[in-house]
Amino acid sequence: MELKLCHLYPDILNLYGDRGNVICMEHRLRWRGIDVTTTGVSIGEPLHAADYDLFFIGGGQDFEQEVLLGDLGGGKADEIKAAIADGKTFLAICGGYQMLGAYYKTWDGVQCDFIGALDLYTIGSKERMIGNFMFTCEELNGQTVVGFENHSGKTYLGSVVRPMGKVLTGHGNNGEDGGEGARYNNVFATYSHGCLLPKNPVLCDHILTTALVQKYGTAQLEPLDDTLEQNAHLYMKNRLQAAK
Repeated sequence: MELKLCHLYPDILNLYGDRGNVICMEHRLRWRGIDVTTTGVSIGEPLHAADYDLFFIGGGQDFEQEVLLGDLGGGKADEIKAAIADGKTFLAICGGYQMLGAYYKTWDGVQCDFIGALDLYTIGSKERMIGNFMFTCEELNGQTVVGFENHSGKTYLGSVVRPMGKVLTGHGNNGEDGGEGARYNNVFATYSHGCLLPKNPVLCDHILTTALVQKYGTAQLEPLDDTLEQNAHLYMKNRLQAAK
């Protein structure tokens, strides 16, 4: 078995150690004897989405997102939308999450149109939503996911997109409806930096399994010794619960 991983804009979208998610996925595959090849695709480089099984898009500041719009409009947006429609697996963080939606409108009304791959949009606010946070993830049987958020945009989901989970502490998508992240087809999108996957190994394995099943029709990941990872998760979970 093998997975081909595409890291989109690795030199631009990499806030708060987001690249650690790629490293985590690579290691958890290789520890199980599953081959993985990671290819970075940045501005000016062609994207042939059909060549890949799993995509990662990290977070970036508003300026960096705007810089990418021309490149996305040169063909990458269509490739990404086709890959999502084909059931390819995506993990998108913060700015990468927002870019998959229809648009970002600043607090003073300036609109930046994105690629429209997911039925969602983001409205900027004057106040930032920042700090460690935690949410439950329904498809992980209600297990908690811990992370770090730092965004001023409030994201609202359309009718065909569901949240990844329900916020326990922190803000999540918009600080209003209690939802965090977005799920559509095999897309996992979230505001959780941190980086997300090393301290949430169950979520990481779920994403990897999704990609493997999409490619091979079935997949059964061997258990790993996740003592360190689970300790990191529990430390942050207990810290957030104690602060409530």
